[in-house]
Amino acid sequence: MQNDFKIERLDNQFCEAIIGLILPIQQIEFNVDIDLAAQPDLLDIEKNYDGSGGAFWGAILNGELIGTIALIAVPEHQSGAIRKMFVKKEFRGKDLGVAQALLKTLLAYCEDNNLNEVYLGTKDILQAACRFYERNGFKSVAMEDLPVYFPRMAVDNVFYSLDLKSV
Repeated sequence: MQNDFKIERLDNQFCEAIIGLILPIQQIEFNVDIDLAAQPDLLDIEKNYDGSGGAFWGAILNGELIGTIALIAVPEHQSGAIRKMFVKKEFRGKDLGVAQALLKTLLAYCEDNNLNEVYLGTKDILQAACRFYERNGFKSVAMEDLPVYFPRMAVDNVFYSLDLKSV
């Protein structure tokens, strides 16, 4: 398998493809009790991500969306929240580096936009995701220590932050 994927900024034209990638990973692969109604941000990514000063990116291989990552920016606090990091199962792992490329793109965007800290939430059953974030310098944060502006998803039970000034 070649790693000729490209990271591109996505807009609302990709909503259907984004939903088609994310929902099966959440519901079928990891049995997370969440549906589209609990994620209305996926129906208007331009408003919910670009509108905050953030962005939504996708990894695209041969015209197929194989991974996503998004940032909700909180410029007044020089921070942001990472959302919607998903990679199709057959494209995961260090060999292709899809997740790493997506994260690198987001962190470069943060640097370019003077964001000094990012937060994220995930589920403890997503052990590979937790290890990935920890390998990339993210530190565990207790839920009660999250900033008040952090957009917490009800299903999340593990939280991380990354101080970009120390990266």
